[in-house]
Amino acid sequence: MKNDHWDATQYVEHASFVAKLGSPVLSLLDPVAGESILDLGCGDGTLTLKLSEMGVDVVGVDFSKSMVDAAKASGLSAEVCSGDKLAYDQVFDAVFSNAALHWMTDYQAVIAGVHHSLKAGGRFVAEMGGAGNIAGLLDAMKKVFDSDTSLGEFVNPWFFPDAALYKDALETGGFDVEYIELISRPTPLSSGVIQWLKTFANAICKNLDDRQKDRFYNDVSRMLKPVYYTDENGWVADYVRLRFKARKKS
Repeated sequence: MKNDHWDATQYVEHASFVAKLGSPVLSLLDPVAGESILDLGCGDGTLTLKLSEMGVDVVGVDFSKSMVDAAKASGLSAEVCSGDKLAYDQVFDAVFSNAALHWMTDYQAVIAGVHHSLKAGGRFVAEMGGAGNIAGLLDAMKKVFDSDTSLGEFVNPWFFPDAALYKDALETGGFDVEYIELISRPTPLSSGVIQWLKTFANAICKNLDDRQKDRFYNDVSRMLKPVYYTDENGWVADYVRLRFKARKKS
């Protein structure tokens, strides 16, 4: 699929912390057996499977074919779909999303699609990167690009909103916002910052050759080590999450 830079096997090996840290938003969803729920940006289906095991009738969608194939291999119902092009018509009791919405930069289209997918009174519960998320990484990556014109222009692929902006977008999109909060959550990178870059920064590096990628990885790592690394805790990134629960107006 065009612009699909994900590798499900690599993700499971080096980014399993994403799903492991999704328990709070899953609790906020408070799923009930028999409900119909859409997992938006389901990834490899780790949390989708948890919902299924709770007796939920769950469908996962993700932009990445590799991720969807991994979810299907777990016996889940999943399909390839861009989050800003949802075509469901009032079929779900809830839409759930963990660590995916910040990849969907056309957020108004995403919210409109979620609204159309939900039954009246249905809930939209999610956690995503929020304002200030990976600020250190973004700064270092941009500085490396700016220092070497052969790398091209640095393009930030993520959308990290503050609570006020996203609350307004949800309300404009036909939701009542019951809860929204920006949460600082320093996150250990057990595989190190270079492996983080190889897993999550593929869109940023898509036009670089192997030599340029290696230099980029090493330069970012060297720049971040005084900020992100200690002998006591290893690599820890400055994650900030935006968590919310909203309900479709009847």
